[in-house]
This record gives sequence, structure tokens and C-alpha cells, in this order.
Amino acid sequence: MPEMNDMSGMPRVVFSLHDLLTRWEMSAFPLLVILLLVAAGAWYLRADWALAARGRRWKTRRTVSFMAGLVVIDLALQSPIATMTGTYFQAHVIQHLLLMAVAPPLLAMGAPSTLYLQTTSRRHKERWLAVLRSRPFAVLTHPAVVAFLYYGVMFIFFLSSLINLAMTHMWLMDVINCFFLLGGLLFWWPMVGIDPILHWKLGFGARMFFVLVGSAIDAFLGVAILNLSHPIAPMYSLSSSHSGGGLIWAGTDVLALTAFAPIYLQWMRSEERAGKRHDLHLDRRDLAFADGIANGNGNGNGHGNHGPDADTAGETAPDSKVSAWEAAWRQRAGASPNFENTSKGRLDLDGSLVAPSDPANGNGHTTAWWPAER
Repeated sequence: MPEMNDMSGMPRVVFSLHDLLTRWEMSAFPLLVILLLVAAGAWYLRADWALAARGRRWKTRRTVSFMAGLVVIDLALQSPIATMTGTYFQAHVIQHLLLMAVAPPLLAMGAPSTLYLQTTSRRHKERWLAVLRSRPFAVLTHPAVVAFLYYGVMFIFFLSSLINLAMTHMWLMDVINCFFLLGGLLFWWPMVGIDPILHWKLGFGARMFFVLVGSAIDAFLGVAILNLSHPIAPMYSLSSSHSGGGLIWAGTDVLALTAFAPIYLQWMRSEERAGKRHDLHLDRRDLAFADGIANGNGNGNGHGNHGPDADTAGETAPDSKVSAWEAAWRQRAGASPNFENTSKGRLDLDGSLVAPSDPANGNGHTTAWWPAER
């Protein structure tokens, strides 16, 4: 018995385990997608191996994340999920979530831009950096533009007649899916924060804020679809439309929480590393001060300041009992010059005082000898 087609021209699919496993899309666009995904995966693996050949290790979790992101894109555009979007609005929502909220963060965690910069030639590296620094790219990655591509396009698509137009002209639906993926990539790139971002860098607090606000916006969209009194498009039933709205609401909340937790943990680890660096700086400063006290110079810098915080207190106050040039010598060399035994030094032909063979000052460092005054 021939299958019935819906208004979109796609065959109506009865939900069953058999269809869920076998209804893969084999039209031109899904086949083009799989070719591009295979090419991207092959490039990534070759770059990973090239880095390993240089003795540098690329994190395995990044490779796994990137490959998983490619698989998710294929599931969204070629698997039975894509086939069932013509019959079930729930499948359409799942496709939407995969393209915008699952695949993009996985790809971003793979850090493909960083891998490219570490493995490509100098010429291609300069070209890619020029793209990242360019004005058009800065405009494209502006938070307002990204918010429109991620949230605005989604609201326009689901709450207008555009969804019906797209589902009856599948080439248009394919283009819109590409925009969904682009919006997701631009949104999650700074949220993950592994690859270099030369414009509009976001701190950890800003990232968590955008994730939470985005969750609220998606929840509002899901509630709006739940309250529709008519199917969202003629090829869907009202119950399917309401189920899809609830799936948007629940699915985006779960995904937001899943994204919020890693960002918070990244923030905590960053603060911990910053605290350790600060403690190490203080330990080094105290050690230098202790060494300076042991050598009789007041601090480890040979300047006669007193106390571990003296390096921020300004220069040593001048001694009224010494001349200006001697005070300057003390500041530079750590001690006044000793002319009692001048045989250890000598004047060269241009009148510069040449350092003796072992010109150690009280700090254990070689004294910086200056040209003699004329």
C-alpha cells in the first residue's frame, strides 16, 4: 500500500521502532551534509595526528567532543528524526534542539580553531587570524546579533507562518536549519570559552547570566506553543503541537542546567588557580626579603627598602650625608663604591671604570658598574 504524503511532500511516517531505525534521509541535502561532516572529521583527526607527531598531546576529550558534535548534526539532518519532522512536531523540536543546543557546545569543546592555529602553515594561520580580527566577524559575533540569530530567528520561525512555509518548501527548511546551526555555534562558542575569541569576550558571570536568561526565553516560547488553540502548522495535530511545546520548555531547562554547571566549575577552578598564583607571588616576595635581610641589604632587590611591601613604597629616601652621584650609585648598585683598593679595578682607554674580576656586592650579585665621571 503506497504511503500517504502530507502537505510538505514528505511521506507520513507512523511512529514505530522499525521506522525509527530505518527511515534515513537519502536526498541531496542530507548526503551533502554527511560528506561535509566526514571531511570535517577527517581534517580534525589528521590535525590531531600531526600534533602528536610533533610530540605535543591534544586532549582526548576534545577529540571525542568534536566527533560527537558531528554525529549529532548527522542525526538531526539525516536520521529518522529528520524524516519524522513532516509528521510529528515533537521530532521537529528534537531536531531543533540537536542543531542549536547539543551539537554546537560539543563542537566548541573540541576547540577546532585552536587546533587549526597549532597545526596549519604560517600563511593560513595569518589568514585565519585576520578573519577573527576583521570588522565583519566582529559584527557577526556581536552579542546583539548572536541573540537575534539564536533567539529571534527561533521565535519568528515557530510563532509565525514561516514554519508552514518552510515545511511545504523543504529547500527553505534546509536553509533555516543551517541558520539554526550557525546561531547555535555563535552562541555556544563564547559560552564554552576554549577557542580564542578576539571580540566580545565574556567572563564566567556573564556566561552563566546568558545561559539562565536564554533558558527563560526558551521556556516562554514553550509555554506560548502550549497555549495555542490550533496546530502550529497544518501537517501537525494539536496534541503534537502541545507536546512539542512542552518538550521545548523541559528540554531547554535541562540543557541550560547541564551547561550552567560546567561554567560554574570553570569559574571556581579559575579562581583557585588565581589564588595559587597570588600565594606564590607573595611567597617569592617574602623569600626575597628574607634573603635580603640575611645579606644585609634590607630586601632582596638591593635597594635598602625595609619590609616586604617596601617595593611599593617608592624609592629610598636620599641620605643628606652623601653626594647626589653617590646616592644614585647606591640606588643602582646597592652600595657605595669603595675606592680604598683601586688596584682591583682599572680605567680603560675611554675612562670607564672596569669591574674587577670578582665584583660581588652585598646581595651576591655582580655590581652594575657605571662609566666614571669626567
